[in-house]
Amino acid sequence: MSSTWDCERHGAVAPLHVFVRVGPGVVAQAAARSAVPLWAPLPLLPGWTVTGLACAGDERVGARASALALSGPSPLGGPADMVIVAEEPGIGLGARIAGLEQIDPGAYAVGQPDAKIEAAGHPTALWRCASAEDRIAFVGEALGVWLWTVLWPPAAELVLMEHVSLQDLRDEVYVGLDLPLGAPSTRLS
Repeated sequence: MSSTWDCERHGAVAPLHVFVRVGPGVVAQAAARSAVPLWAPLPLLPGWTVTGLACAGDERVGARASALALSGPSPLGGPADMVIVAEEPGIGLGARIAGLEQIDPGAYAVGQPDAKIEAAGHPTALWRCASAEDRIAFVGEALGVWLWTVLWPPAAELVLMEHVSLQDLRDEVYVGLDLPLGAPSTRLS
């Protein structure tokens, strides 16, 4: 028996759970059940808050994809949203949030990376990949799985020029971490 459902276009799809409310208990529960990193930029950029959390997977195998939504000020002024996704190949959550038809990013790592961040203490390259027009998406690899960073509006890509250091909330150091919360995001549904 499988908890996946079949999509005509994408085949077997892992069930997606978008948490209605995010708090320390929910983050700890999601992190404990996740087979992939649950990335958070720590420390948070000034003025940024956590606005959502989603996981794709089931109780038997755990989350095979995780997404953390954040909101804050864009470097050019105005509001910005960012969703950070970690997923096993073939899941498709990052592609869905980027607004793509396919499940994986395809051939993306061509030439020099477009952004560099830190993930779990390691320098991590990100390349721009296709996305819907109202957002910009970057993809790379960290801890053996896809790492997607999707930002709205596209000019918010300048956030990645700042020192972004992603930490895996599955690490016991972060159990009970009280992250500042903002209004629930619509970017995960």
